[in-house]
Amino acid sequence: MAKIYNYNDMNSILIVDDDATLCLMLKKFFERKEFFVTTSFSSVEAKKKIQSKFYDIVLTDLRMPEVCGMEIISFVKKITPKTVVVMMTSYADISSAIKSIKLGAYDFISKPFGPDEVLDIVNKALLHQNPVVKSKSQVSSGIQDYYQGKGKLSKQLLKHIDLIAPTLMSVLIVGESGTGKEIVAKMIHEKSDRSQKPFVAVDCGSISKTLALSEFFGHEKGAFTGAVTDKIGHFEAADGGVLFLDEVGNLNHSTQVQLLRALQERKVKHVGSNREVSVDVRILAATNEDLNESKQIGAFREDLYHRLNEFQINVPPLRERKSDIMHFAEFFLNMANNNLGKSVVGFDKSVEYVFTNYAWPGNLREMKNTVQRATLLTKRELITLNELPSSFYENTQEYLNPLFESEGERIKRVLNISDYNKSKAARLLNMDRKTLYRKIKIYKL
Repeated sequence: MAKIYNYNDMNSILIVDDDATLCLMLKKFFERKEFFVTTSFSSVEAKKKIQSKFYDIVLTDLRMPEVCGMEIISFVKKITPKTVVVMMTSYADISSAIKSIKLGAYDFISKPFGPDEVLDIVNKALLHQNPVVKSKSQVSSGIQDYYQGKGKLSKQLLKHIDLIAPTLMSVLIVGESGTGKEIVAKMIHEKSDRSQKPFVAVDCGSISKTLALSEFFGHEKGAFTGAVTDKIGHFEAADGGVLFLDEVGNLNHSTQVQLLRALQERKVKHVGSNREVSVDVRILAATNEDLNESKQIGAFREDLYHRLNEFQINVPPLRERKSDIMHFAEFFLNMANNNLGKSVVGFDKSVEYVFTNYAWPGNLREMKNTVQRATLLTKRELITLNELPSSFYENTQEYLNPLFESEGERIKRVLNISDYNKSKAARLLNMDRKTLYRKIKIYKL
């Protein structure tokens, strides 16, 4: 699955789903991104709309009453071949993805998905429809105003980005899932001489072996069953700019061989053609695996590893950037307020304490989702523990229990942290309120 960012006038999108709530939520979101949006809760009604008006994008559900999404794809391709179709489904499996793509869908997204995910896919679809078109709606998916961090590790990361960005060197970005490796890649791109050229992001984990060559190098009409139109691949889409290979360790061996050849020769061949096309692409790759170890056991080609790893950037996990944690939280809160139309002011002191001490196994992605969910749930000016999943304070004992601290001292300290709100204190201490009240009496607090 590729994500392409470039800059266009208002684009039209038809959203087809019998889930009215999802339709209206997506309509509101895309209108804020300067799209002209039409919705249809009925696939039969959608076909009438498609006959009466041209849409740049049709975003359709797979499973619907009356007419299924697969029929919508065929209908669109018959009536308006230039319209790009993106399939949504709760029944995500590779066979459905391949079938929808063979019928003419450009991409596939599984529910539930975040607004940014579907925007990325729509941006990619727009550029596929017309590679020279640039869209205002796509600016919002870049890194403008992204919080870059001020702590020691954050400054070191930024120093490496500034150092490598002006060069043409390939960069391997290493870090745990959710640490923001793609954001680092976009920062490198935007600080480089190629910043006005395409940035094409490819999720290597979602590319099937049967479609890999077509995805990377494109195909000619009739090259295989379902190839109803010519298609450019990721390399050509990124010509002059950057090709970002996310989770590159997931590529199978045969795809690694073809990728290495393209990088060495800087030429690609469409599937079904013998004509070579020259490409000028800078490669940025990311992984949450130890590719050096994969190389040693033969799971990743050594020559490809060295081709990608001309310079390595390590992205630290959020738990190691404690001084930046609340700054990131504030950044995501502002983002959530904008997306949800809310005006939450900040975080309760007890939430700040929990956030600072939480391990954040999902890193920045987990924080973004947590803050967005809490912003949606809260009816107050501040986000409190009430809006956080219980997992955030279920394991608080280890950091609420310093060496030699008595139970009474610990309870007193947690009461101070929570401004003597006993419900919050009980959650932090992982005990019910009755037990807390009893212990307060015992320790005369």
